[in-house]
Amino acid sequence: MERQEAVEVGNLRTDEDAYREAFGRFLAGTDEPVRTQAYLRGIVERLPAHRVLVDVGAGDGTTTRHLAPCFGRTVCVEPSESMRRALTRAVPQAEVVAAPVGEARVDARADLALLSHVLYYVPRDQWAATVARVMEWVAPGGVLLILLQDPDSACMRMVRHFTGHRFDLRELADELTALPAGLVGGTGLDVVPACYRSRDLDEAVMVAGFHLSVPGGPPVPREAVEAYVRRHFSDGDGGYAMRHDQHALRVERGRWYGGASQPVGR
Repeated sequence: MERQEAVEVGNLRTDEDAYREAFGRFLAGTDEPVRTQAYLRGIVERLPAHRVLVDVGAGDGTTTRHLAPCFGRTVCVEPSESMRRALTRAVPQAEVVAAPVGEARVDARADLALLSHVLYYVPRDQWAATVARVMEWVAPGGVLLILLQDPDSACMRMVRHFTGHRFDLRELADELTALPAGLVGGTGLDVVPACYRSRDLDEAVMVAGFHLSVPGGPPVPREAVEAYVRRHFSDGDGGYAMRHDQHALRVERGRWYGGASQPVGR
């Protein structure tokens, strides 16, 4: 691949071609989809019912397509027009709500709701309120599954180094205890391992720029990112490896919301 001429990386928007290209390169080089799908299969198998799936921030439908056949009805919330076009091709049977999560109106009670890598784009002080909103779309006994990268992974250490941002679901889990009585029946945190690998330095820098594209994050000089990739991600065999394990926070809907809450069994 030809060396990029851009002097800065990061600060990509989800509706840009450069974002989609970098995301595609990332997906091609990571084992995250395979590992995430295996994890999700285990979650789905343990659900008491499989009537409705709600995928909030469904993106291009890669994960939705994997889960939708397990449910009788699929509802997706996706504000990006370009992502919605890909989503409808990937999951034509899905009902699509074209709005951000804070404005969406969802007429469903999900047995599984998914909020996968969405909270990066939500102001930190609105995380708990966003979860409370999505939980209103979850059936009693159902599960909301929230995914973000482990803040202590190599990838997110890079993000913190260049942008100062840290995203930690463990903090959110503590905050959920303050939600209205009965809404949350229980929580649990799982770790889903993942690693991106490449033998192409320019591609590895492009993928690093993709991860640095958090809202409010500054563009970063390409040479600084390249130096970081060389120093921290070299695998010793002429390639590059970047660990980006995921945290998966399970939020179980109380069986009796509005009164005494009966915790949901695990």
